[in-house]
Amino acid sequence: MSAQVHALVERTYRHESRRVLATLIRYLGDFDLAEEALHDAFMAAVDQWPREGIPDNPRAWLVTAGRFKAIDRLRRRARFDASLDTLAERLDEAPRGMGDPADVEAVEDDRLRLIFTCCHPALTASAQVALTLREVCGLTTEQIAHAFLTRPATVAQRIVRAKAKIRDAGIPYQVPEATELSERLESVLSVIYLVFNEGYAASMGERATRGELAEEGVRLGRLLLGLLPDPEVMGLLALMLLHEARRGSRTSMAGEPVLLADQDRRLWDRDMIAEGRALIGRAFATGEVGGYTLQAAIAAVHAGAASAEQTDWARIVGLYDVLAQASPSPIVELNRAVAVAMRDGPEAGLFLVDALLARGELVDYRLAHAARADLCRRLGDDERARCAYQRALDLSEQQPERAFLERRLAELDGIGVSETTTPHPEGGDGASRP
Repeated sequence: MSAQVHALVERTYRHESRRVLATLIRYLGDFDLAEEALHDAFMAAVDQWPREGIPDNPRAWLVTAGRFKAIDRLRRRARFDASLDTLAERLDEAPRGMGDPADVEAVEDDRLRLIFTCCHPALTASAQVALTLREVCGLTTEQIAHAFLTRPATVAQRIVRAKAKIRDAGIPYQVPEATELSERLESVLSVIYLVFNEGYAASMGERATRGELAEEGVRLGRLLLGLLPDPEVMGLLALMLLHEARRGSRTSMAGEPVLLADQDRRLWDRDMIAEGRALIGRAFATGEVGGYTLQAAIAAVHAGAASAEQTDWARIVGLYDVLAQASPSPIVELNRAVAVAMRDGPEAGLFLVDALLARGELVDYRLAHAARADLCRRLGDDERARCAYQRALDLSEQQPERAFLERRLAELDGIGVSETTTPHPEGGDGASRP
């Protein structure tokens, strides 16, 4: 029984810890105190649940336990700082009701509140992203640094400074009024997509995908759309739905990535695809078409193709041309190069990828080297393909992806490859990191 309880605590931590933390941050008003309270609550669960039984509502139990653990901490520290005793009394006497942290219905949107706090305009864009991925998604500083090609020490410094700014400036933990929503929208959309993307294609670890983060990104997108029916919110939600619709076909039984061309399209969620298409239609009808809506339109072309061979690559290249004007970035150019390779042949795509790498912006981006490797292989240049695959492998910290790349390297010494192989696992559908 004890082993089963410990397994439940581990599952609860994996799936609920960030929601518990978001509620504790709202209630305690302090990131660091809330993080300490979170860990204290889970330690209490490990100790008490095997003896006292599993609570009916584990999340509410953890929030309440964390609250009281935080009050205890403050009272212990009050011996050195009398002001903390006053704070502890205030937290202990908080009224019950809709504001009570144990009320699950009242705290469902705490993570959305936390995102708006992390995306306050007083913080720099890099700090907003780092803080949100750390606090909302639970990524380590190493994972965030890997995703954004920077040093862990730099990420850690950004997070510390952002927390201090929120504390010192008294930034409120709330969804802003409607008049303030639009000015924070771009940052919030970016962060929600990053949450989703870390679930869609994990930056490192033993899993190719993290379904709980992808689902959370979609949930946050729905919450935001309810608050602000902006066309780019529609576009982002459509984009996430269209990608999420394919999750069941994107990995093999062994957990390795499955190429878009090889995915079993019967496994795609047609209801999600239909919902995504409807949102795209609503967004286009407004006449204000932004980057997320264009990416969603690209994903919709893939979703509408009966097979890889019937994909309208000319339309996809055309959409990337528009996207490159609306939201220019090296990643957009890479995805466009992949699409050009599928439309015009690998030599045309390789020319574009090599030009991108020569500029230096994607020199440490593993998918750029993976794309180059497959294009070289399709052209019969096994030596250059081998070097590019090895570079992609050196840069990858995700175990299923490493296994995929190692298998591709092994195939260069034996089994041939079909001309229909796509240059990277998602085939240039716009799912790479923004």
